[in-house]
Amino acid sequence: MDDRRRREILKGGISRHWQGEPFLGSCYGEEEIEAAVRAIRGSMDFSVGFEYDAQEVADFEEAFAQYCGTAECVTVNGAGTGIDMAMMALDLEPGDEVITQTINFRAVPVSILGQGARPVFCEVDPRTLQLDPNDVEQRMTPRTRAIFPTHMNGLSAPMDELLEIAQRHPHPKHGPPKVIGDGARAVGGGYKGEKIGKKGWMNIFSFHTAKNMTTLGEGGAVVTDDSSVVPRLKEFRQFGYEGWGSNYKMTKVQAAVGLVQLQKLDRLIAARRRLAHARTEMLQGCPGLQLPFEPEGCEHSYYLYSILVSPAWAGEKRDQLMALLEKEYEVECVVANPPVHETFPYVMRAAGDQDLPVSREVGKRLLCAPIHPCMSEEDNQYIAAALWEAVVRLRDGAAVAS
Repeated sequence: MDDRRRREILKGGISRHWQGEPFLGSCYGEEEIEAAVRAIRGSMDFSVGFEYDAQEVADFEEAFAQYCGTAECVTVNGAGTGIDMAMMALDLEPGDEVITQTINFRAVPVSILGQGARPVFCEVDPRTLQLDPNDVEQRMTPRTRAIFPTHMNGLSAPMDELLEIAQRHPHPKHGPPKVIGDGARAVGGGYKGEKIGKKGWMNIFSFHTAKNMTTLGEGGAVVTDDSSVVPRLKEFRQFGYEGWGSNYKMTKVQAAVGLVQLQKLDRLIAARRRLAHARTEMLQGCPGLQLPFEPEGCEHSYYLYSILVSPAWAGEKRDQLMALLEKEYEVECVVANPPVHETFPYVMRAAGDQDLPVSREVGKRLLCAPIHPCMSEEDNQYIAAALWEAVVRLRDGAAVAS
């Protein structure tokens, strides 16, 4: 994108303020409203009501399992509870370890700690923000019970490599550690010809309001090919029976809307990918920016458009770039996510001092520019032009207004 074209685009302005992580990550229409109203009207009979075992829930579970290519799907009221359920199904004991990444939202390490185990944080590959298999292998011990990558910002973790590592390092009592995927940000993405969710013991998805598809603001699902664990997951979800349980259920109205969203999902992901690829092409050659990397065999869902500034701009200069973009171009970026073991007090206290220099630097270089399936091509061009212009201005010594 040359100077003349960039300035032409910026003169046209942007149609609306796009949040770095929009509060509604999907696109809703009359179809979702109609599905919700049908489910509500169908619940007015006193003998029917809003029971959790409604046909809508069963239909959504079947459809979502089929979409992911798995044998089973258990819907839940959010990905956080799904992650807790996966951790509970491991029957973790004091001293057990679960390997995860620190460039991450806090849900996974908080869940590990909640089950009495120790999170062992690993470095990520700076090109992809995914768990680095080489570092995982170095941190495996006889106490490792699971490897828990996050499919970070919409791209698949390297599941085959992680599964191979697990096989090479069996636990003395429980066998190969389980590989569990946090797919909260990655629904609809692909990995080696399959959907994210197929590889691993379990994968947990979020249908929170900001995610690629959403079931009225909250909701989630656990998918697996291990049918033997499903009865236990369902006990956790519905107050237990043979063992402990609570109330982690999705409602029938959410499930009805989820069926509509699922039918749209591939189109929504295609729109995200089209915008991301166009933006990457426009930003080629922009000085000092490392653009998203998509490994061979992966289909990034681009929940977020992740950029790294140069190491020389880590920290303060990155923050100045974000401030300049927001204040002068109305382009809001987010840092998703800085190292959780350095930024979240509960995890900091419980996890102890873990040396992760790569993750520390990545956290200081990372920013994510807005992207959304309903974004226009014109707004996408504006965001690319603003990024380029702000980088050039900051490089040439522009002051950022306070």
